[in-house]
Amino acid sequence: MNKTAKVYIAGHRGMVGSAIQRKLEKEGFENIITKTSAELDLRSQQAVAGFFENEKPDYVFLAAAKVGGIVANNTYRAEFLYDNLQIQNNIIHSAYINGVSKLMFLGSSCIYPKLAPQPLKEDYLLTGTLEPTNEPYAIAKIAGIKMCDAYRDQYGCNFISVMPTNLYGYNDNYHPQNSHVLPAMIRRFHEAKVNNAPQVTIWGTGTPLREFLFADDLAEACYYLMQNYDEPGLVNIGTGTDISIKDLAYLVKKVTGYQGDITFDTTKPDGTPRKLMDVSKLHGKGWKHTIELEQGIGLAYQDFLNKYELIQQ
Repeated sequence: MNKTAKVYIAGHRGMVGSAIQRKLEKEGFENIITKTSAELDLRSQQAVAGFFENEKPDYVFLAAAKVGGIVANNTYRAEFLYDNLQIQNNIIHSAYINGVSKLMFLGSSCIYPKLAPQPLKEDYLLTGTLEPTNEPYAIAKIAGIKMCDAYRDQYGCNFISVMPTNLYGYNDNYHPQNSHVLPAMIRRFHEAKVNNAPQVTIWGTGTPLREFLFADDLAEACYYLMQNYDEPGLVNIGTGTDISIKDLAYLVKKVTGYQGDITFDTTKPDGTPRKLMDVSKLHGKGWKHTIELEQGIGLAYQDFLNKYELIQQ
């Protein structure tokens, strides 16, 4: 990737896209294209086609998506399927039509079967039934992987796919209902501390195991793979280690300084029992994460505190 190349980041205001933008700017890229959703509706085929025809980007990071936690995924099932299919179909096809040199499609670890062997290897894709609560989102992301491979097979496009594990970090979503587990915990423990609440209730049993990667580590991996990976199929991006939701809750409690108790609401869903990425393929390509979980939660908490007045709604 030449530093003067035109790079389009789809979804630059999200946690992943903004991390990729910070990384590219840090590396000295001078020609980064970004558009807000108000400026460019990625669900519109006509709008996206016109944008690519006018801008002719050399590289594309496809980080735009409709995302959310268990509740959002299970409530807005049609939107999660439709919006994500539209976004990725429009961008991938327009990238082909306009001769993009390389495109990176970012998926999610939820593409894997609910009860797949652990850790999750790339070739476990489509070997079993998906987790029902986020099936529409997962199906959209699987379609994106297959679309990149199909455009590579039929047209020779250098389109690659990466599957990040659970992410957290700067510019995360802390909405009380629609956020993922770690940012939701950060907000809940902070507010409990501020309000001197005697306890914090966590959904589920606390037994599910999850893996977490700091978003800036993901951006480092994406930048590395954009220069060092040109193959079909997908690459898992993660840390290769996991933690129980219960232990995570106690870690967030420690970082935020909350002094009360933790209880678990076992009437609420747990989701997938375990989701740990096999990252041997990634490590074999020469990249490994650098930010460990406790350090990362501390960085994320500071970011949350900086923005807390803005997100109290």
